[in-house]
Amino acid sequence: MIQQVTRGIKISVETSFEGTFFKNYKMHFAFGYQITIANQSKDSVQLTSRHWQIFDALNSIEIVDGEGVIGKKPVLKPGESHTYQSGSLLSSPIGAMRGHFNMVNFTTTKKFRVFIPTFKLSAPFALN
Repeated sequence: MIQQVTRGIKISVETSFEGTFFKNYKMHFAFGYQITIANQSKDSVQLTSRHWQIFDALNSIEIVDGEGVIGKKPVLKPGESHTYQSGSLLSSPIGAMRGHFNMVNFTTTKKFRVFIPTFKLSAPFALN
């Protein structure tokens, strides 16, 4: 598990290799990840959007921006957490992801970023 804390918001990431499949005559490698966002601060916050950089050993970096996470913009009171699962398809068995969540602090009304630490995506058979 990879973890990082930014401004009292702890991000924990667990990854899994889901398998391979062919699509459009090309091999794809499917990876899953579970992210837990824990509010360890004294203020209520809301996740408003996300920014991802997806690194694929055989492709250029893919940038993904969007509102919320899996259709939700969770509000977290102090001590609360939100966990969600998602995934990524790569054209190689090795890659990585990193990014940030854009948040708003309800007490100060200020916007801030919470960084998602770089996590590796690797198929077990690709490791030495």
